[in-house]
Amino acid sequence: MNAESKSPGLYFLIENLGITPWTLVGGFALVFIILAALRVYPTLWLCLPIPLIALFAIPIQMQGATRLTIALILVPIVTLSLVAAADLITLPAKTRLRASRRMAKVASIAAMHDTTLTIENLGARSISVDVAEDAPEHVTVEPEHQRVRIPAAKSGIVHQKLVATRRGQYELKSVFLTCRSLLRLWKRKLVLPCKSPLHVYPDIKQIGEYALLARTNRLSQIGVRRTRRIGQDNDFERLREYQQDDNYRHIDWRATARRQKVTVRQFQTDQSQRVIFLLDCGRMMANTHSQLSMLDHALNATLMLSYVALDQGDSVGMLAFSDRIHTFVPPASGRRQMNRMLHAGFNQFPGLVQSRFDQAFLYLSQHCRRRSLVILVSNVVDQVNADQIQNYLQNLVGAHLPLLVLLRDHRIFDAADNPSPDPSVMYRSAAASQLLLWRNQVLRNAEARGAHTLDLFPEKLTASLVNQYLEIKARHLL
Repeated sequence: MNAESKSPGLYFLIENLGITPWTLVGGFALVFIILAALRVYPTLWLCLPIPLIALFAIPIQMQGATRLTIALILVPIVTLSLVAAADLITLPAKTRLRASRRMAKVASIAAMHDTTLTIENLGARSISVDVAEDAPEHVTVEPEHQRVRIPAAKSGIVHQKLVATRRGQYELKSVFLTCRSLLRLWKRKLVLPCKSPLHVYPDIKQIGEYALLARTNRLSQIGVRRTRRIGQDNDFERLREYQQDDNYRHIDWRATARRQKVTVRQFQTDQSQRVIFLLDCGRMMANTHSQLSMLDHALNATLMLSYVALDQGDSVGMLAFSDRIHTFVPPASGRRQMNRMLHAGFNQFPGLVQSRFDQAFLYLSQHCRRRSLVILVSNVVDQVNADQIQNYLQNLVGAHLPLLVLLRDHRIFDAADNPSPDPSVMYRSAAASQLLLWRNQVLRNAEARGAHTLDLFPEKLTASLVNQYLEIKARHLL
């Protein structure tokens, strides 16, 4: 190539100072690295021209730089650099954005809860922001990402649904934002502090549903049966509308004439009885169904029955254990006891340990001497635990009224109910069937030793447990 065709000034810059298209591309890369440390990243619109310029510079690097070829390379690079620098300035600063969250502090496990995020734009131009929550483990937010357009000096509102799959105390600490520049050549990721505590309790909404249905005599909708009491109760409780199986001798004729409806007097027993829950928090309660562990289902049923028993004037208590005693709530009555029960089960989780039934029953005998309905909620798959449960429940007979509640595993029942000629499936079905036969024998042995029993799937525990309690009350077994 003729040396006179080269530009002396540009040739000096290129050859003597080492400025080549490759060094310019390297300079771009260095700038991107520095910006990445500031959490500013180029978008696809900015990244696409760079490899095209690099590919175009390869033959120039090989053949030598002329005035024309240098212009063809430097002009788009300089133009892209100026446009990118001007667009970079339009990115909103972190100080120009604020986030606030409105949500309930208390949530129920596996229930949908509404949350509202407010993103305030203090800048002088409108911006487009992608919003995502800093959700802790076991807490999911739907939708995960949302894009909102926020005008200048205005606020954008994002509505979300929050679901917690595990009880406990959590905190939503931050909000993740992704902002884009005016020409969408750059994006900035910001983390705005926005702390909101969240306490996830067992399902407490069902208690409100029960109270509403009880006031309107519609408990059958949730599977709770009305049980006729044996004998006569002598304490007047309230007036209510006559139902088909009511004793006609309890009709209040004056109230009937006044209300123009057949009205009866409802009575209650004159003694306060005691209900104590023994909740197994060991490995056998770790199986899950519908995203809830067996212990979660047991806690939900415990809270519901506690509400029913307290409403009946009884005292309730709880003992949670695994290989140690986790917590103990002494039996008591009154509205405050419901809060004690709720907080006692708040942070109880099933552990992969072998439960010590001997420690639990010894602790119970030392702290609960008055006759009570003792409800043990657990599960068994081996003879050792079954023998322990049967022996300790038998020791309670006389001093207490034991009720053994075993929770079913859907996988075992599904395997037993769906045999197949396939040898692997057939063997699994046979093993499941044998396990269920053995389990049924465990329940029959417990009944023979004087204990009441329930064998239930976790999702059907609440209504069946309430019905069993009401039947025991009606028959005056305590």
